[in-house]
Amino acid sequence: MPRRPALFAIACALAAMLPARAQSIRLSIPAWIETENAGAASKFEATLNGKPVEISSQLGPGTDQIVLIVMDVTGDPSVVDPAREALVAEISKLPHNAWVGVLRAQDGLHVLTDPSADRDAAIDAINNLPNSGNPGLLEILQPALTLADALLRKAPVRVSVLCITDSNIYRYREDYTNPVINQSDPHDLSRRFPEALVEEKISKLLDASAVLEAPLFVVHLQNRGDRLNRAYQNGLQIVAEATGGRADLCRSVAEISEAITAEFARISSEWRLTLSVSPKVHESAEVRLSARSGDDKLRMSWRSHMELKERQKDAAGENHSRSRTGL
Repeated sequence: MPRRPALFAIACALAAMLPARAQSIRLSIPAWIETENAGAASKFEATLNGKPVEISSQLGPGTDQIVLIVMDVTGDPSVVDPAREALVAEISKLPHNAWVGVLRAQDGLHVLTDPSADRDAAIDAINNLPNSGNPGLLEILQPALTLADALLRKAPVRVSVLCITDSNIYRYREDYTNPVINQSDPHDLSRRFPEALVEEKISKLLDASAVLEAPLFVVHLQNRGDRLNRAYQNGLQIVAEATGGRADLCRSVAEISEAITAEFARISSEWRLTLSVSPKVHESAEVRLSARSGDDKLRMSWRSHMELKERQKDAAGENHSRSRTGL
Protein backbone atom coordinates (compact mmCIF):
# COMPACT_ATOMS: atom_id res chain seq x y z
CA MET A 1 0.00 0.00 0.00
CA PRO A 2 2.67 2.63 0.84
CA ARG A 3 4.29 2.11 -2.56
CA ARG A 4 1.28 3.21 -4.62
CA PRO A 5 1.41 6.93 -3.81
CA ALA A 6 5.15 6.93 -4.41
CA LEU A 7 4.80 5.19 -7.77
CA PHE A 8 2.01 7.58 -8.74
CA ALA A 9 4.18 10.58 -7.85
CA ILE A 10 7.07 9.19 -9.90
CA ALA A 11 4.78 8.59 -12.87
CA CYS A 12 3.48 12.16 -12.69
CA ALA A 13 7.01 13.52 -12.49
CA LEU A 14 8.11 11.51 -15.53
CA ALA A 15 5.03 12.63 -17.47
CA ALA A 16 5.82 16.26 -16.68
CA MET A 17 9.32 15.81 -18.08
CA LEU A 18 8.02 14.55 -21.41
CA PRO A 19 7.25 17.06 -24.18
CA ALA A 20 3.58 17.93 -24.37
CA ARG A 21 1.77 16.38 -27.29
CA ALA A 22 0.79 19.05 -29.77
CA GLN A 23 -2.91 19.77 -29.73
CA SER A 24 -4.57 20.17 -33.10
CA ILE A 25 -6.31 23.45 -33.91
CA ARG A 26 -10.00 23.31 -34.65
CA LEU A 27 -10.86 25.58 -37.54
CA SER A 28 -14.50 26.14 -38.50
CA ILE A 29 -15.22 27.05 -42.10
CA PRO A 30 -18.63 28.31 -43.31
CA ALA A 31 -19.53 26.70 -46.62
CA TRP A 32 -22.43 26.40 -49.03
CA ILE A 33 -23.43 23.84 -51.64
CA GLU A 34 -24.38 25.83 -54.73
CA THR A 35 -25.53 22.95 -56.93
CA GLU A 36 -29.31 23.12 -57.19
CA ASN A 37 -31.33 20.10 -56.05
CA ALA A 38 -28.12 18.46 -54.92
CA GLY A 39 -29.49 16.57 -51.94
CA ALA A 40 -27.28 15.74 -48.99
CA ALA A 41 -23.55 15.72 -49.52
CA SER A 42 -22.14 12.29 -48.84
CA LYS A 43 -18.52 13.32 -48.56
CA PHE A 44 -16.49 16.49 -48.02
CA GLU A 45 -12.75 16.84 -48.54
CA ALA A 46 -10.49 19.72 -47.49
CA THR A 47 -6.97 20.98 -48.03
CA LEU A 48 -5.09 23.64 -46.11
CA ASN A 49 -2.27 25.39 -47.97
CA GLY A 50 -2.41 22.58 -50.52
CA LYS A 51 -2.20 19.66 -48.03
CA PRO A 52 -5.11 17.37 -47.11
CA VAL A 53 -6.60 17.91 -43.65
CA GLU A 54 -9.15 16.00 -41.62
CA ILE A 55 -12.73 17.25 -41.38
CA SER A 56 -13.45 16.34 -37.78
CA SER A 57 -17.11 17.39 -37.76
CA GLN A 58 -19.75 18.83 -40.02
CA LEU A 59 -23.00 20.64 -39.28
CA GLY A 60 -25.41 21.11 -42.15
CA PRO A 61 -28.70 22.84 -42.84
CA GLY A 62 -31.28 21.94 -40.22
CA THR A 63 -28.80 21.56 -37.36
CA ASP A 64 -28.73 23.92 -34.37
CA GLN A 65 -28.09 27.53 -35.26
CA ILE A 66 -27.73 30.98 -33.69
CA VAL A 67 -28.45 34.15 -35.66
CA LEU A 68 -27.27 37.42 -34.12
CA ILE A 69 -29.26 40.29 -35.67
CA VAL A 70 -27.56 43.68 -35.27
CA MET A 71 -29.82 46.68 -35.83
CA ASP A 72 -28.20 49.92 -37.00
CA VAL A 73 -31.21 51.96 -38.10
CA THR A 74 -31.17 55.73 -37.67
CA GLY A 75 -33.28 57.40 -40.32
CA ASP A 76 -36.11 57.21 -42.82
CA PRO A 77 -39.09 55.07 -41.67
CA SER A 78 -39.98 54.43 -45.32
CA VAL A 79 -37.00 52.06 -45.54
CA VAL A 80 -36.70 50.98 -41.90
CA ASP A 81 -40.33 49.84 -41.50
CA PRO A 82 -40.24 47.45 -44.50
CA ALA A 83 -37.02 46.02 -43.05
CA ARG A 84 -38.72 45.40 -39.70
CA GLU A 85 -41.63 43.67 -41.43
CA ALA A 86 -39.32 41.44 -43.45
CA LEU A 87 -37.27 40.53 -40.37
CA VAL A 88 -40.40 39.61 -38.41
CA ALA A 89 -41.61 37.43 -41.28
CA GLU A 90 -38.28 35.60 -41.61
CA ILE A 91 -37.79 35.12 -37.86
CA SER A 92 -41.26 33.59 -37.65
CA LYS A 93 -40.30 31.01 -40.29
CA LEU A 94 -37.18 29.76 -38.49
CA PRO A 95 -37.23 26.22 -37.07
CA HIS A 96 -37.38 25.61 -33.33
CA ASN A 97 -33.66 24.84 -33.10
CA ALA A 98 -32.65 28.25 -34.52
CA TRP A 99 -32.02 30.76 -31.74
CA VAL A 100 -32.19 34.49 -32.43
CA GLY A 101 -30.48 37.29 -30.53
CA VAL A 102 -31.07 40.99 -31.22
CA LEU A 103 -28.42 43.66 -30.67
CA ARG A 104 -28.23 47.42 -31.17
CA ALA A 105 -25.28 49.18 -32.80
CA GLN A 106 -25.68 52.78 -31.57
CA ASP A 107 -23.21 54.00 -28.90
CA GLY A 108 -21.52 50.61 -28.71
CA LEU A 109 -22.85 47.09 -29.04
CA HIS A 110 -25.86 46.47 -26.75
CA VAL A 111 -27.74 43.19 -26.34
CA LEU A 112 -31.49 43.71 -26.56
CA THR A 113 -32.41 40.02 -26.32
CA ASP A 114 -30.14 37.06 -25.62
CA PRO A 115 -30.16 34.28 -28.22
CA SER A 116 -33.20 32.09 -27.60
CA ALA A 117 -36.07 30.31 -29.28
CA ASP A 118 -38.46 33.00 -27.97
CA ARG A 119 -39.64 34.55 -31.21
CA ASP A 120 -41.89 37.10 -29.49
CA ALA A 121 -38.96 38.59 -27.53
CA ALA A 122 -36.86 39.06 -30.68
CA ILE A 123 -39.78 40.51 -32.65
CA ASP A 124 -40.69 42.94 -29.86
CA ALA A 125 -37.07 44.12 -29.66
CA ILE A 126 -36.97 44.80 -33.39
CA ASN A 127 -40.35 46.55 -33.51
CA ASN A 128 -39.69 48.70 -30.43
CA LEU A 129 -36.21 49.86 -31.38
CA PRO A 130 -36.27 53.55 -32.39
CA ASN A 131 -34.66 54.48 -35.69
CA SER A 132 -32.74 57.47 -34.41
CA GLY A 133 -29.28 58.55 -33.33
CA ASN A 134 -25.97 58.11 -35.12
CA PRO A 135 -24.87 55.01 -37.01
CA GLY A 136 -22.43 52.73 -35.24
CA LEU A 137 -21.89 49.77 -37.57
CA LEU A 138 -18.18 50.35 -38.19
CA GLU A 139 -17.51 50.47 -34.45
CA ILE A 140 -19.43 47.31 -33.49
CA LEU A 141 -18.55 44.91 -36.31
CA GLN A 142 -15.49 43.55 -34.52
CA PRO A 143 -17.26 43.10 -31.11
CA ALA A 144 -20.23 41.42 -32.82
CA LEU A 145 -18.00 38.99 -34.73
CA THR A 146 -15.96 38.33 -31.57
CA LEU A 147 -19.16 37.46 -29.70
CA ALA A 148 -20.22 35.11 -32.49
CA ASP A 149 -16.77 33.53 -32.53
CA ALA A 150 -16.97 32.83 -28.78
CA LEU A 151 -20.32 31.07 -29.29
CA LEU A 152 -18.86 29.00 -32.13
CA ARG A 153 -15.95 27.84 -30.05
CA LYS A 154 -18.06 26.78 -27.08
CA ALA A 155 -20.80 24.75 -28.75
CA PRO A 156 -21.46 22.56 -31.80
CA VAL A 157 -23.72 25.12 -33.43
CA ARG A 158 -23.74 27.25 -36.56
CA VAL A 159 -23.50 30.99 -35.83
CA SER A 160 -24.00 33.96 -38.16
CA VAL A 161 -24.12 37.73 -37.74
CA LEU A 162 -26.73 39.66 -39.75
CA CYS A 163 -26.51 43.47 -39.73
CA ILE A 164 -29.40 45.65 -40.88
CA THR A 165 -28.32 49.23 -41.51
CA ASP A 166 -29.37 52.45 -43.20
CA SER A 167 -26.12 54.13 -42.19
CA ASN A 168 -24.71 57.21 -43.89
CA ILE A 169 -20.95 57.68 -43.50
CA TYR A 170 -21.44 61.42 -42.92
CA ARG A 171 -23.57 60.81 -39.82
CA TYR A 172 -21.01 58.86 -37.80
CA ARG A 173 -19.78 60.50 -34.60
CA GLU A 174 -16.24 59.95 -35.83
CA ASP A 175 -15.37 62.11 -38.81
CA TYR A 176 -14.49 59.89 -41.78
CA THR A 177 -14.51 62.70 -44.34
CA ASN A 178 -10.70 63.17 -44.38
CA PRO A 179 -10.94 66.99 -44.41
CA VAL A 180 -8.47 68.99 -46.49
CA ILE A 181 -5.45 69.74 -44.32
CA ASN A 182 -3.92 72.58 -46.33
CA GLN A 183 -6.59 74.69 -48.02
CA SER A 184 -3.99 76.66 -50.00
CA ASP A 185 -2.22 73.60 -51.42
CA PRO A 186 -3.98 72.24 -54.54
CA HIS A 187 -1.75 69.15 -54.34
CA ASP A 188 -2.83 68.21 -50.78
CA LEU A 189 -3.37 64.41 -50.90
CA SER A 190 -6.53 64.71 -48.80
CA ARG A 191 -8.12 66.41 -51.82
CA ARG A 192 -7.31 63.43 -54.04
CA PHE A 193 -8.17 60.67 -51.54
CA PRO A 194 -11.18 61.80 -49.48
CA GLU A 195 -12.08 58.16 -48.71
CA ALA A 196 -8.67 57.37 -47.14
CA LEU A 197 -9.99 57.29 -43.55
CA VAL A 198 -12.83 54.95 -44.53
CA GLU A 199 -10.42 52.61 -46.29
CA GLU A 200 -8.09 52.66 -43.28
CA LYS A 201 -10.99 51.63 -41.00
CA ILE A 202 -12.02 48.85 -43.39
CA SER A 203 -8.44 47.58 -43.48
CA LYS A 204 -8.37 47.36 -39.68
CA LEU A 205 -11.68 45.48 -39.68
CA LEU A 206 -10.31 43.02 -42.23
CA ASP A 207 -7.28 42.35 -40.03
CA ALA A 208 -9.46 41.90 -36.93
CA SER A 209 -11.93 39.57 -38.64
CA ALA A 210 -9.24 37.41 -40.24
CA VAL A 211 -8.86 35.38 -37.02
CA LEU A 212 -12.62 35.12 -36.33
CA GLU A 213 -14.75 32.35 -37.80
CA ALA A 214 -18.41 33.43 -37.95
CA PRO A 215 -19.71 34.72 -41.30
CA LEU A 216 -21.00 38.30 -41.54
CA PHE A 217 -24.06 39.31 -43.57
CA VAL A 218 -25.09 42.92 -44.16
CA VAL A 219 -28.25 44.38 -45.66
CA HIS A 220 -27.83 48.10 -46.36
CA LEU A 221 -31.29 49.61 -46.79
CA GLN A 222 -30.22 52.71 -48.74
CA ASN A 223 -27.60 52.51 -51.45
CA ARG A 224 -25.96 55.95 -51.71
CA GLY A 225 -24.01 57.04 -54.77
CA ASP A 226 -21.59 59.72 -53.55
CA ARG A 227 -17.90 58.88 -53.50
CA LEU A 228 -17.45 58.54 -49.72
CA ASN A 229 -20.55 56.42 -49.20
CA ARG A 230 -19.57 54.21 -52.13
CA ALA A 231 -16.22 53.58 -50.46
CA TYR A 232 -18.02 52.82 -47.19
CA GLN A 233 -20.56 50.46 -48.72
CA ASN A 234 -17.92 48.71 -50.83
CA GLY A 235 -15.88 48.30 -47.65
CA LEU A 236 -18.80 46.59 -45.90
CA GLN A 237 -19.06 44.19 -48.83
CA ILE A 238 -15.34 43.42 -48.69
CA VAL A 239 -15.42 42.66 -44.95
CA ALA A 240 -18.54 40.49 -45.26
CA GLU A 241 -17.15 38.49 -48.17
CA ALA A 242 -13.82 37.99 -46.40
CA THR A 243 -15.67 36.19 -43.58
CA GLY A 244 -17.54 33.95 -46.04
CA GLY A 245 -20.72 36.04 -45.87
CA ARG A 246 -21.98 38.77 -48.15
CA ALA A 247 -23.61 42.22 -48.26
CA ASP A 248 -26.66 43.41 -50.18
CA LEU A 249 -27.14 47.08 -51.10
CA CYS A 250 -30.80 47.98 -51.65
CA ARG A 251 -31.47 50.48 -54.42
CA SER A 252 -35.22 50.64 -53.82
CA VAL A 253 -37.75 49.87 -51.11
CA ALA A 254 -38.91 46.86 -53.11
CA GLU A 255 -35.46 45.29 -52.82
CA ILE A 256 -35.39 45.42 -49.00
CA SER A 257 -37.67 42.46 -48.36
CA GLU A 258 -36.00 40.47 -51.13
CA ALA A 259 -32.54 41.11 -49.70
CA ILE A 260 -33.48 40.13 -46.13
CA THR A 261 -35.24 36.98 -47.36
CA ALA A 262 -32.18 36.06 -49.42
CA GLU A 263 -29.84 36.53 -46.45
CA PHE A 264 -31.94 34.34 -44.18
CA ALA A 265 -32.02 31.65 -46.88
CA ARG A 266 -28.24 31.88 -47.15
CA ILE A 267 -27.78 31.72 -43.39
CA SER A 268 -30.10 28.71 -43.06
CA SER A 269 -28.34 26.77 -45.84
CA GLU A 270 -24.86 27.18 -44.33
CA TRP A 271 -22.62 24.24 -43.52
CA ARG A 272 -20.11 24.45 -40.70
CA LEU A 273 -17.12 22.23 -41.46
CA THR A 274 -14.55 21.87 -38.68
CA LEU A 275 -11.00 21.09 -39.76
CA SER A 276 -8.34 19.56 -37.51
CA VAL A 277 -5.15 21.48 -38.23
CA SER A 278 -1.62 21.07 -36.93
CA PRO A 279 -0.57 24.04 -34.76
CA LYS A 280 2.67 24.15 -36.76
CA VAL A 281 0.89 25.18 -39.94
CA HIS A 282 1.67 28.62 -41.37
CA GLU A 283 -0.30 31.45 -39.74
CA SER A 284 -1.96 32.36 -43.04
CA ALA A 285 -4.16 29.53 -44.25
CA GLU A 286 -5.73 28.98 -47.65
CA VAL A 287 -8.65 26.56 -47.52
CA ARG A 288 -10.06 24.52 -50.39
CA LEU A 289 -13.14 22.32 -50.12
CA SER A 290 -14.89 19.81 -52.34
CA ALA A 291 -18.07 17.78 -51.93
CA ARG A 292 -19.74 14.83 -53.59
CA SER A 293 -23.21 13.41 -53.55
CA GLY A 294 -22.77 9.83 -54.64
CA ASP A 295 -20.61 10.01 -57.76
CA ASP A 296 -21.55 13.61 -58.53
CA LYS A 297 -19.19 16.43 -57.69
CA LEU A 298 -21.04 19.39 -56.18
CA ARG A 299 -20.38 23.07 -56.77
CA MET A 300 -19.44 24.83 -53.53
CA SER A 301 -18.50 28.20 -52.07
CA TRP A 302 -16.73 28.75 -48.76
CA ARG A 303 -14.48 31.02 -46.76
CA SER A 304 -11.11 30.50 -48.37
CA HIS A 305 -8.66 32.40 -46.13
CA MET A 306 -8.05 32.44 -42.37
CA GLU A 307 -5.37 33.71 -40.02
CA LEU A 308 -4.47 31.10 -37.38
CA LYS A 309 -2.29 33.04 -34.96
CA GLU A 310 -4.95 33.30 -32.23
CA ARG A 311 -5.79 29.61 -32.51
CA GLN A 312 -2.08 28.77 -32.37
CA LYS A 313 -1.70 30.82 -29.19
CA ASP A 314 -4.61 28.95 -27.62
CA ALA A 315 -3.11 25.59 -28.58
CA ALA A 316 0.28 26.62 -27.16
CA GLY A 317 -1.38 27.70 -23.92
CA GLU A 318 -3.22 24.39 -23.64
CA ASN A 319 0.01 22.46 -24.26
CA HIS A 320 1.78 24.48 -21.57
CA SER A 321 -1.03 23.79 -19.12
CA ARG A 322 -0.92 20.05 -19.85
CA SER A 323 2.85 20.04 -19.46
CA ARG A 324 2.65 21.70 -16.02
CA THR A 325 -0.02 19.30 -14.77
CA GLY A 326 1.65 16.24 -16.28
CA LEU A 327 -1.46 15.25 -18.26
